[in-house]
Amino acid sequence: MKIVGLTGGIGSGKSTVAAMFKELGVPVYNSDERAKYLMNTSKKIKKQLIELLGKKAYDDNKLNRPYIAEKVFNDTSLLSQLNSIVHPIVKENFNSWSKKQDTPYIIQETALLFENKSQELYDIIILITAPKVTRINRVLSRDKTTIEQVEARMNNQLDDTLKIQLANYIIENVDLENTHSKVIEVHKAILAES
Repeated sequence: MKIVGLTGGIGSGKSTVAAMFKELGVPVYNSDERAKYLMNTSKKIKKQLIELLGKKAYDDNKLNRPYIAEKVFNDTSLLSQLNSIVHPIVKENFNSWSKKQDTPYIIQETALLFENKSQELYDIIILITAPKVTRINRVLSRDKTTIEQVEARMNNQLDDTLKIQLANYIIENVDLENTHSKVIEVHKAILAES
């Protein structure tokens, strides 16, 4: 079974593309969703996040995402410490999930694949791209945030030009019909390799 990494910058439409692969019967593990779930349920993560960011990291025993985002996206050291707490536990969770799958390939959707230098963990990497303006508009319509906050998050991610050189497949996600056609093309290519 091949392990495929699906990545792209904030607002590129990773989840939209992941949903298209799911429709084709491919199991998809969403790292961001699992991380949020584990940050809310793992006593180990909760304890470490409170030690790192203070009691405000949780509000009424639930992850205080706006507070955490405000703290870490303008402080690379804090962001790195947060990632070192959460990522190993997400990795364990993914490994346990992947052992239960029985398909030619599975996908791990992960925003920071290249930033975490984890490309060697994947047999194949799919990069989702979209113009910066499109990405910003998507995030603004999806999240309660500002352009400055979106750009701060973008600044913590590698530029697409660098990622393109490292990816096996690139899917530009602007027009959904074209994106869907490209997903089918990539799916067939991966099945042929498996």
